[in-house]
Amino acid sequence: MSDHVESIPREKLEDVPVSANGAASSSAAHPSTAPAHRRHRRPVLLALVLLSALAVLIGGASFYRYAGRHESTDDAFIQADVVTVGPKVASIVTTVRVVDNQQVKAGDLLAELDPRDFDAKLAQARANLAAAEAEAIRARADSRRYDQLLRERGISQQDRDNALAKDRTAVAQTAQLQAAVRQAELDLSYTKLYAPAAGRITRKSVEPGNYVQIGQTLFSIVAQPVWVVANFKETQLTHIRPGQPVDIRVDAYPDTAFRGRVDSIQAGSGAAFSLLPPENATGNYVKVVQRVPVKILLDGPPDPAHVLGPGMSVVPTVQVK
Repeated sequence: MSDHVESIPREKLEDVPVSANGAASSSAAHPSTAPAHRRHRRPVLLALVLLSALAVLIGGASFYRYAGRHESTDDAFIQADVVTVGPKVASIVTTVRVVDNQQVKAGDLLAELDPRDFDAKLAQARANLAAAEAEAIRARADSRRYDQLLRERGISQQDRDNALAKDRTAVAQTAQLQAAVRQAELDLSYTKLYAPAAGRITRKSVEPGNYVQIGQTLFSIVAQPVWVVANFKETQLTHIRPGQPVDIRVDAYPDTAFRGRVDSIQAGSGAAFSLLPPENATGNYVKVVQRVPVKILLDGPPDPAHVLGPGMSVVPTVQVK
């Protein structure tokens, strides 16, 4: 063993691992073993690096191609026509026929007011009309009789003119009372509140026994259909056109895909139509990318399993190419 150790050059003797008993390790005896393992690992690592770079390149190209053909924004919300329902007459509520979030059709009866006061007013108006009609008949008869007497020179021209004036006054009064009857009939009909549009009852704020005033909001109806207003950056509008298909994701239903189409683009940014539009002609100007509302209509009829209402957040993606 000593002869074998002495055959190793002195400058490499320091690099030879030594075991606990002072003998040279097997790796020193076989110097080609460790480099062989490293030589086998290098092609594998190189292949992994190349595959990773290729995957990143393919993914980046796919994303670039997709992004070039689609425009998306998370600044988008559901919108709908909201119709408020209130009484045209003041009275006590006797019956409420709907509950919160109930689906109603146009013309459905929603509530009833106490009609007794209006029944009495209608009866009084009809009685006044009947008396006026009787007076009009008498005045018309007097006018014709005075015409005959005037031809026979039994009365003066002034008497005949007075009779004609009474006839015309009676006719005008009759027309006035007929209008009063029609108004009383309308007031009586206003004691029943009907749905002006189909939709879902929201913000119900009335119960039987409440005294309601004219114009007080008792219900709100979210009408159908609903649509999406997406506030795209003005730099995203270059290729957006009406009619383009839209993929719509609603935050409330992340696993459901909704389809739609671009309906129209607002003629102006949202800031220009705000309550306090910016005044860029004064002070220090800093350019800010504006957002422009785009109206998107949903395809197909409303889905009862997925209730959509104003203010719900959505993410639309427009296919522009």
